[in-house]
Amino acid sequence: MSERSAISVSVLGAGATYSLRIAPELVASVREAAGFDLTGSINTAISTGAKIAARLGPDEWLLIGPDGQSNALSDEIGAALAGHFHSLVDVSHRNVGISVAGREASMVLNAGVPIDLGDAAFPAGSATRTVLGKAEIVLMRPDADRVYRVECWRSFAPYVRAFLEETAREFNSQ
Repeated sequence: MSERSAISVSVLGAGATYSLRIAPELVASVREAAGFDLTGSINTAISTGAKIAARLGPDEWLLIGPDGQSNALSDEIGAALAGHFHSLVDVSHRNVGISVAGREASMVLNAGVPIDLGDAAFPAGSATRTVLGKAEIVLMRPDADRVYRVECWRSFAPYVRAFLEETAREFNSQ
């Protein structure tokens, strides 16, 4: 296996994952309270230390923090948004994160993702809701050049992982 073609597919450890819906004018409050940077435009993912904020719509974010901080994060966000209309749902047990890394990681993903993942169309800092084969996913490229994060529902994780591993075998056998 050459370094040029090495692709790794791995299930990521558990994390504190939330779906957050807020009015865009409340972004500054949440950023200060919980350490998430929500200032990006739609379809961006911003890493702040061990936290990722993926903006999926005008008022929708997927927040991912370190495992074990679920209660602290929800308390901080809840306190910052007290008195403001919002929705914060813990989806930690629903979601599974899968990392796809390597020089041709975008090609492996494009075997099942119907959007352009070239550097110009999906640069570092990108995020979107899409499909991989028959499974709905959230695809992120938070900061590393050739590392993608796939978030999917736990029930789809075996399918998504097997799909990615099978596709990666083609590149790893070259």
